[in-house]
Amino acid sequence: MKPETRISNLPTSKLILLLAMLIALATNATAQVAAIDSDRPRVEHEQEQEQEQIQKYTCLMHPEVITDHPGNCPKRGMKLVPLKKKKRRTPNVQRSTSNVEHRTSHNAQLETQKSHMSHLSDATHQGEMEMSMHSTIDLTDPMSREGSGTSWIPDSSPMYGRMFMFGEDMLMLHGAIFPRYTNVSTRRGDDRIDATNWFMAMFSHPLGDSTQFGSRLMMSLDPLTEGGRGYPLLFQTGESWNGEALHDRQHPHDLFDELSFSLSQKLEHDLSAYIYFGYPGEPALGPPAFMHRPSAMDDPDAPIGHHWQDSTHITFGVATLGAQWRNVKIEGSIFTGREPDDDRYDFDRPRFDSYSGRLSWNPTRNLALQVSYGYIKSPEELHPETKIHRTTASAIYNLPLGHDTNWSNSFVWGQNNATEEGKTQSFLIESNYQRGRDTAYFRWERVQKSGHELVL
Repeated sequence: MKPETRISNLPTSKLILLLAMLIALATNATAQVAAIDSDRPRVEHEQEQEQEQIQKYTCLMHPEVITDHPGNCPKRGMKLVPLKKKKRRTPNVQRSTSNVEHRTSHNAQLETQKSHMSHLSDATHQGEMEMSMHSTIDLTDPMSREGSGTSWIPDSSPMYGRMFMFGEDMLMLHGAIFPRYTNVSTRRGDDRIDATNWFMAMFSHPLGDSTQFGSRLMMSLDPLTEGGRGYPLLFQTGESWNGEALHDRQHPHDLFDELSFSLSQKLEHDLSAYIYFGYPGEPALGPPAFMHRPSAMDDPDAPIGHHWQDSTHITFGVATLGAQWRNVKIEGSIFTGREPDDDRYDFDRPRFDSYSGRLSWNPTRNLALQVSYGYIKSPEELHPETKIHRTTASAIYNLPLGHDTNWSNSFVWGQNNATEEGKTQSFLIESNYQRGRDTAYFRWERVQKSGHELVL
């Protein structure tokens, strides 16, 4: 027979003492288990915070570049900046009490960890998206879409320049110079050594989460390197020098080609709006100016249809109002119709006597389309009575082909309906294949010009 423990024979005082000791031991064990369990979520949370605090770095021009250490972008050598993450609220599972955690099974804890890692992944992705660079004209546009003035180029277009970050302010510098020798062996031609050039600075400053101020400065030393007559270019026309119309030469650009300011506002339902003022600047008329098109970025010569398509890119006095919905933009401008005068160092008198409108659409990352119309009053100083109604359309297709390899193509049509000449047409097809530092390009044009225009 099994021995029996008889408690009933024990004195009452000893029985009470024994029960008290058993209760004390049970309470102490429970407290120790609770202390271990309550420490576990705190340690796990601290480990998760340490993981979150591992700083990553990215390139504002190439947001797909992400590293865990500072340095320079491997694509363009730009300085990497810290990748910002959106602040997220602590998940409810982390604020649960220890009593709830005691009842949480091991499988439930695994599901909680998976959910938490999903939150971290989403936050990192949102941070990467936030680090993409904005246009200085409209903060809802990527900078790769920004052409000359307020025009658009394809979103996939390459960008070249050096960027500096001052907190949330951005400054970008870029430019080009083409030293060369030109020999046009005809009686209307010329030979010379020259160097067409331009330099540009772009700045943006956020004014809260939905407003941005932007400014741009573009300058050229053409008045020094090209002189007042410009460089030789057969069949080119437009503007004047010393009281005579220029022909078979491309006029030089002014010392100041753009000094503009813009203010953009992000609205609801994928809407945004902006105002732009330039003195000088570029109205909403025509395609992006030739030196800003990726299909002509390595071609130093202006198109001979320049004054049918994009000649208003240097205008002393421009005001533009635009509205954008997703990838569609409509804008209108009032501006000075008169082209720059012979003095390439001064600021011409603003007149605001002309107007224009443009509709732009980027249906894909690789394509930019536009149609525009403008009334230009008295563009030529030698013929102040002339008025031009200009209509343009263009398509720019850009195709990235790998690391530092790109192929860009443009089709441009422009029509002038001038007071004396009537309607004349211009067509342009140009292409630029770039691989590293090497480029192959071509341009084909068909332009209607009268004998008077060509000074025959």
